[in-house]
Amino acid sequence: MDKRLKYIDEIGLKGKRVLIRVDFNVPLDESNKITDDTRIRSVLPTINYALDENAKVILASHLGRPKGKRVESMSLLPVAKRLGRLLEKDVALATDCVGEDVKRLVDRMKPGEVVLLENLRFHPEEEKNDERFGAMLGELADIYINDAFAVAHRAHASNVAITRHVREVGAGFLMKKEMTYFSMALEKPTRPLVAIIGGKKVSDKVGVLSSLCERADKIIIGGGMALTFFKSLGYEVGNSFVENDALDEAKSVIELARDKHMKLYLPVDFVVADKFSADAETKVVTYQEIPKDWMALDIGPATLTLFTEAIQNAKTIIWNGPMGVFEIDAFSRGTFGLVTSVANTYALTIVGGGDTDVAVHRAGEYAKMSYISTGGGAFLEILKGKELPGIAALKDKGIAAAAS
Repeated sequence: MDKRLKYIDEIGLKGKRVLIRVDFNVPLDESNKITDDTRIRSVLPTINYALDENAKVILASHLGRPKGKRVESMSLLPVAKRLGRLLEKDVALATDCVGEDVKRLVDRMKPGEVVLLENLRFHPEEEKNDERFGAMLGELADIYINDAFAVAHRAHASNVAITRHVREVGAGFLMKKEMTYFSMALEKPTRPLVAIIGGKKVSDKVGVLSSLCERADKIIIGGGMALTFFKSLGYEVGNSFVENDALDEAKSVIELARDKHMKLYLPVDFVVADKFSADAETKVVTYQEIPKDWMALDIGPATLTLFTEAIQNAKTIIWNGPMGVFEIDAFSRGTFGLVTSVANTYALTIVGGGDTDVAVHRAGEYAKMSYISTGGGAFLEILKGKELPGIAALKDKGIAAAAS
């Protein structure tokens, strides 16, 4: 049975109620103003396609972590206003995402109108993937489209349970773009395939690293997680952040890479500091010379040179996680330097994860990357070789529909 995803442009939308699950979990400042609307802009092609098809467009999203309660500071009202400006049309914000008032609002919709449902996570049933809550969302729509890749790794009611209560389902254009690039990188990559994995915790990424040992040609490890690897090998790491519970996992990754004849690169030097602060005293030391009371907060210049040389012949590069605490200027050079090195290769470059995305933007190299994924957790789950619940639900619905 074909388990291919069906996309929005393969479904007849004219005059239909089309509920699109989007990811409008945008950053807000203290006055509740949106500081970055990238996530809103990224789904405009899907929304505009539905509007061009004269559909009634219902949008569903979460914002923040209200923990199942109504929190006014996490209302989607700022999103409705920004989306209205981007679409150049009114976007009505529903008072809730389910219930009689919402059903009446949707029933009054005319083709070409847009309604944004209020924050899904105001209801605890959303994160519990509650079947009844999924059915209540499904009552609002004739067609369900998932265009929220960033939450596709979570089995929530708005991307799993709902699919069982809508006649026809599919994926949007952002989801299509994400899946296309991941297919190019992981299923049939142009080799050599180089994976750059940074960030703080080994425990978050041990499954990713194990999977990449089977798929990649080289793995580069930087960021705070590199210190856990060095401690697992018996080196002094001073006051650096280390996951002592993950030392065996780090060692197992090293052994797996050796067994697979995988080229595994670790830093050869670090920028160390006497405290975690912008005004700390800093110096560059080799990995064997981290002072006892100091902490490593960035890769050093020799490591940047090593990593840059390691990616020179790459045809495909996947990157998740920064090389250091790039938010502080003194510890930003490793991450920003590697951004520039990756941007100047001739490889297909796919970047994922919120911190890495921010670093690429700050380094001014956004336009040179082949693709920047909207997903952090979803990006990692795909790198582990796992199918995302939100994707699986769409495929399962398609199979059930074909068999009926």
